[in-house]
Amino acid sequence: MESISGWQVRLLGGIASWVVFSSMLNVTGKIRSLTQPWVSHQVISGTPISLKIQKYQHGFLDGLFTALSCVVSVPFYTAFLPLLFWSGHCKLARQMTLLMAFCDYIGNCIKDVVAAPRPSSPPVRRVTATEDEKENAMEYGLPSSHTLNTVCLSGYLLHYVLSYAEISDIFTQLVGLATICLVVGLIGLGRIYLGMHSLIDVIGGLIIGLGVLAIWLSIHEYIDAFVVSEQNVSTFWTVLSLLLLFAYPTPEFATPSFEYHTAFNGVALGIVIGIQQTYHHFHHEDVPRLFTSDLAILAFLGRALVGIPTILLVKFCSKALAKWILPIVANILGIPVKSTSYIPTLSVSAMSKKSDGTRQAGYLQKLLFFSHQETFDVDTGIRLLQYTGLAWSVVDLVPYVFFRLGL
Repeated sequence: MESISGWQVRLLGGIASWVVFSSMLNVTGKIRSLTQPWVSHQVISGTPISLKIQKYQHGFLDGLFTALSCVVSVPFYTAFLPLLFWSGHCKLARQMTLLMAFCDYIGNCIKDVVAAPRPSSPPVRRVTATEDEKENAMEYGLPSSHTLNTVCLSGYLLHYVLSYAEISDIFTQLVGLATICLVVGLIGLGRIYLGMHSLIDVIGGLIIGLGVLAIWLSIHEYIDAFVVSEQNVSTFWTVLSLLLLFAYPTPEFATPSFEYHTAFNGVALGIVIGIQQTYHHFHHEDVPRLFTSDLAILAFLGRALVGIPTILLVKFCSKALAKWILPIVANILGIPVKSTSYIPTLSVSAMSKKSDGTRQAGYLQKLLFFSHQETFDVDTGIRLLQYTGLAWSVVDLVPYVFFRLGL
């Protein structure tokens, strides 16, 4: 049996302790009472700025900023990252995946802690041309996730390219930095123009993004070395993922933010588990890379045509399997569960028909006293397993299929 390092025990113990004490002391509520009034005031006072920007309303600008928002959205990265793994740039792909999960967690936690409103519409015109944007509009405002994610991921991408290509030319570095600044500026401007965020949201996303990027650049090599090692990684990351679900703050009102975090939490877990199993086979530094003689563009297109349907199939099967297994496991452990959307028989209305005293709380539920929940939403576990299976297939199952097919 693999030994557990002292730092792993301290980290997991620290998170678990934070979950308990923050719940007992109502830390989220206290922080919200301090920050929400000020941020809400900034959102209201920033309305004239939004209206001035929207005076330049034009169909071309609507399309441009909507397209830019889609290009840096979570669904885009979810589709792009598998292709990056299959292109042979495995280190960049796993680092950007874990960084995306980190950004998503930090940004959504702050959203639901502060619970600041988005700009009022009307008078601000809100453009939600896609279903993804309509869901984003249901979240709280501060910080702008698009701005935060763009700062972190584009900044890390620039760092990786300069380091990988060993570019020391100052002019090239400045051009790269200017390009990143232009992209971030357009994204921030677009979020205000589309009426999705106020100026304070964009500034907050920029500042938090720079902070997260600075932290990541100081620890990413250690994280990558740990992920590709054999030091109890899968077990540690599984426990970490579960603790992060409980450590997530309770919002003032329900928003999609927790669902987004759960999905990317599962993605990170699946990637780590898959890399652990197949690093020396498919993800080491000597694998064929795109645009080289070892991996031609046609072979890469073949990988995409085979890989994308495969991971979608795994996602469907993982969800179906989780919907079947999790309620059974919860029943065995004596944990009362409900389902908000996935399992109609466990919906809130169906559960309300049952007597509250028909089942005694199980031992595991008693251990989770700090959650203050009478029932647990099984949809969270289903979503976690669904995206864990999806990500695992990206780095484990699909590369094996490529190997068997000669791709």
